[in-house]
Amino acid sequence: MIIVMQAGASEAQIESVVKRVKQLGYDAHISKGEERTVIGCVGHADKSPLQQLAATPGVESVVPILKPWKLVGRQFKPESTVIDVDGELIGGDRIALMAGPCSVETEERTVEIARAVKAAGARFLRGGAFKPRTSPYAFQGLEREGLEILRAAKRETGLRIVTELLSVRDIELVCEYTDIIQIGARNCQNFALLKELGGTGKPVLFKRGMSTTLKEYLQAAEYIVAGGNPDVMLCERGIRTFEDSTRNTFDLNAVALLKQWSHLPMIADPSHGTGIWSLVAPMAAASVAAGADGLIIEVHTEPEQAWSDGQQSLRPDKFQALVEQCRRVAEAVGRSL
Repeated sequence: MIIVMQAGASEAQIESVVKRVKQLGYDAHISKGEERTVIGCVGHADKSPLQQLAATPGVESVVPILKPWKLVGRQFKPESTVIDVDGELIGGDRIALMAGPCSVETEERTVEIARAVKAAGARFLRGGAFKPRTSPYAFQGLEREGLEILRAAKRETGLRIVTELLSVRDIELVCEYTDIIQIGARNCQNFALLKELGGTGKPVLFKRGMSTTLKEYLQAAEYIVAGGNPDVMLCERGIRTFEDSTRNTFDLNAVALLKQWSHLPMIADPSHGTGIWSLVAPMAAASVAAGADGLIIEVHTEPEQAWSDGQQSLRPDKFQALVEQCRRVAEAVGRSL
């Protein structure tokens, strides 16, 4: 259920309704729009008592939410969410640009790449210190050392950091170093981990699972928001289909459809979506045209020597060309990059 407050409802009236919602056994989630405040009521109790709140002073209506996702949908919050990451906004008119190596390597290399992507227009540095790999014998990441290298790159460039979290046991460690927690495709439906993210206070870049439907994906995102963390970004990174010409099938439909279904910012990852460096720029431009609020791109100064995913990484000059192409597309659809 959602409770829509009247335009001009006082803080006292809102607090009174929230108190009553909690007394009835629900969690109350408040969304304040330009004209009205909406209170989302989440719980497992009988919903009939909530209908009685329609007679409460300041309440305009009590409306059932029919979708299985309650807090991440536009019925709860019609306005698009804008997330503030230490002064950098994600979800507004300006498209967020995140770039960097797949995995953190040496400090010298990471700082070199950070300088290059910042010069091209990136505002966030992505890089994995913990790497989920299909093979147990593949490079698994530098872990704490990698996080220290990311911190050094941030000191040098001022870029905000995006890095992946794999396990509940590493939440405190990763939160100490990162500005945005990335949850990868393999953990998309790791519900125990998603529940814990609700209490971190850190923005979350939440990637779609490789075989996860959009409806399942939004319900997974609901775990994080229902746990108390509203700062979630959705991320399309390609799904597994019968097609084997590219690493994944980049679902451009998802970018546009999730923007209709959810108020959360939508990030596109054409690097993992295609797995082929020459396809990254055209799919990035297409994502901007489809409404993406941000791009996350893999960049490396020497892809042939990359410790992981060199085949989909752009050299700095190619990344610069991508930025210019996407900037023209953004301007055509009334946005900036």
